[in-house]
Amino acid sequence: MIKICLGILIRIISNSYLNVFQKTLTAKGQKSSAVNFFTYLGLSALSVFFVSKIEAITPELLLNVLTMGALGALGNYFIIKALSIGELSALAPVNSFKPVVALLIGIVFLKETPSVCAVLAIFMIIAGTFIITKAKGNTPKKAIIYRILALLFSASEAVFIKKTILLTGAEEAFALWCLAGLIFSSLFMVKSKPKICSYKYQLYLILAVGIMQYSTNYVFSKMNVSYALALFQLSTLLSVFLGVKLFGEKELKKKVCASLIMIAGAVILILNI
Repeated sequence: MIKICLGILIRIISNSYLNVFQKTLTAKGQKSSAVNFFTYLGLSALSVFFVSKIEAITPELLLNVLTMGALGALGNYFIIKALSIGELSALAPVNSFKPVVALLIGIVFLKETPSVCAVLAIFMIIAGTFIITKAKGNTPKKAIIYRILALLFSASEAVFIKKTILLTGAEEAFALWCLAGLIFSSLFMVKSKPKICSYKYQLYLILAVGIMQYSTNYVFSKMNVSYALALFQLSTLLSVFLGVKLFGEKELKKKVCASLIMIAGAVILILNI
């Protein structure tokens, strides 16, 4: 239990700081596609330590990995794109919509009917988002749309990460996640020349993403994905504080209030899925 709690804590901290590094790099002029590509490139180099543990690639595993890589690359690209034009403290709470995505998937594909508590939770998350969008700041609607697209892809990706872990193992899944992400992120670079504006922050980002994904895989291997996603929402508060502290973003109290409402809604929703 202690190891799982430590894994969740590490994941929460690393996830918040990797967003800081992504935003910093785009602020320095690095394109979102380049930030995404070089992150996966660096992670693929680190994955060499785990590749040898992969015994065999079956057709089922290959299809799963390719799907995971496509969803992951798209999710990361849109997160970076959103951060390049919006405030970290305003965009981070939007991630609480992940459980809503899970619920909608259940309604459409599993014919599940949401409970009264689940509907209440959805309204709480929407209310929190409304408060965030009304806060004074520099976050255009386009950034919110990018962030929503990012969470749609990343929420779907989580299912395939779990499947890959079950088929191989947490460490093997990490290596496959890195390599698959590199393949699909490179497609964004077809018409542009890769350029790193800050080697220091790019390295920080690679390490932060590596720690985040490795800890995510560990937690996924030990507990239900839905419950893990709910606990991961706690990173929202840290991201709000970092946005205000590091980037001078405004209306901390309003954003913290909205974040707490959305986190509460996310937890209620997860417990009712």
